[in-house]
Amino acid sequence: MLSVLEPGPLTTVQDLGRTGYAHLGVSPSGAADREALRMANRLVGNPPGSPAFECTLGGLRLRFGAARIVAVTGAPVPVSVNGRPVADAARLRLGAGDELALGTPCHGLRSYLAVAGGLLVETVLGGAGHDLLAGHGPSPVRRADTFRIGEPHAYPVIPTELAVNRIPFAELTAEFRWGPRDDLFDAAQRQRFITGTWRVSAETNRVGARLSGTPLESEDIHIASEGMVRGSVQIPPSGQPIVFLADHPVTGGYPVIGVVTERDIDKVAQAAPGSIIHFRPLPRRTRTAEAAA
Repeated sequence: MLSVLEPGPLTTVQDLGRTGYAHLGVSPSGAADREALRMANRLVGNPPGSPAFECTLGGLRLRFGAARIVAVTGAPVPVSVNGRPVADAARLRLGAGDELALGTPCHGLRSYLAVAGGLLVETVLGGAGHDLLAGHGPSPVRRADTFRIGEPHAYPVIPTELAVNRIPFAELTAEFRWGPRDDLFDAAQRQRFITGTWRVSAETNRVGARLSGTPLESEDIHIASEGMVRGSVQIPPSGQPIVFLADHPVTGGYPVIGVVTERDIDKVAQAAPGSIIHFRPLPRRTRTAEAAA
């Protein structure tokens, strides 16, 4: 068992999500930064999608009831064990009774703590993660919560340097593909979207990264509600983009000007309020290229 002494501003249990239920209105959810979760689990010998802690803005403090190997990835945070700072927290060996504490990230938003053996939590529709929008999965972590831990596996000899992720600092560039509704915006507005400076607002959460900048004109655009995926860049009537993240709704009634690539959406999920995002379009695929693929 492990016990939660302090949960921090927002700590949830996350895995790689629940898939195959969008037609029932259920978002995949899962870790906001999936690469960081996979790496944390890899460092302790867990399967890549094993449930682990996703800690937003640090503050998590735990007491371990058994000796375990743990790994901390994602947004870099100061880590201490029994009140003493740890120089390299990518992979740590803890003893029974040890207390582990995560500080506040120096940049980025979300840190991941994996425990050898994984967290044993009840799944909902095959997923162990908490969905902030729908409320599925285990509740956000609270003070005095306890978690059972699985039996550890032998962990591979992986250089801890691999745990360093591409966590954005104050500015990042996200590649995206146009569409499906970019044709509803004229050439000048599309150009404004890719040349503008978009700043992450304080309203960002696991549902979406809300951006602010020179607004696009979308008040007069009306479409029927249609399916949404992670990475969709929706333009509401305010003209201020929303980049959908892990807990996005499965449908939406505002136009999607483009979709951020799978490679870069994890970076957007780590962009803290005040960070600047630039969007870089990928070349449009021609029918000839699509046929060849």
